Amino acid sequence: MRAFATGMLSAFGHSPTIAIPDFQGEVQWSSGDLQDASLRIVIEAASLSVTDDISAKDRTEIERKMHQEVLETDGFSEIVYECPQVSSIQKMGEGLFSVVLNGELTLHGVTRNQPVTARVTLKADTLRAAGDFSVRQSDYEIKPVSAAGGAVKLKDELKLSFNIIARKS
Repeated sequence: MRAFATGMLSAFGHSPTIAIPDFQGEVQWSSGDLQDASLRIVIEAASLSVTDDISAKDRTEIERKMHQEVLETDGFSEIVYECPQVSSIQKMGEGLFSVVLNGELTLHGVTRNQPVTARVTLKADTLRAAGDFSVRQSDYEIKPVSAAGGAVKLKDELKLSFNIIARKS
C-alpha cells in the first residue's frame, strides 16, 4: 500500500509504503474459466508496517499514528475483502485472464463496494493474481492524518498493489 504526502511542506514529508504481512484468504474455483470463482481475504490491521528505509524513530511514529489514529486497530482489528463471484472475465491466452472483482471491502467498520481488476494465471492447481487499485480513506470514515501543524498531510487516496498465489487444497 502506498500513501502520498501533500500540503505546504509535503516535499519534506514522507510518502510511506506499507506492507501487509499478516493475512489469510480463500479463493474458490473449480472450472478453468473462473466463472465460478470467489474470494475472501482477511487482513490483521495491526500487522501493517512501514517498509521504507527511514529512521527507527520515524517508523515508530508513523506506525503509531497509522494504528492508533488512522485505522484505530483496537476497535477495528480486521480488514476484509469479499467477492462472491467474478463480475467480468476476459481470456488473454491459455490460462491467462483479465478479471474484474466487484466485491465489498470492510475497513474501519465501514463496508463499501470495491472493484478490483486483476491479471490471473491458472496453472494446474495454482492461481496467481496481480493488480492494483485505489481506496479513498474518507469513504471509510478515516480522518486525514497530518503533521507539522497541518503543513504536511496524507492524500485521501491510497494506492494498493498485490501479487497473490493460491493453491488448491
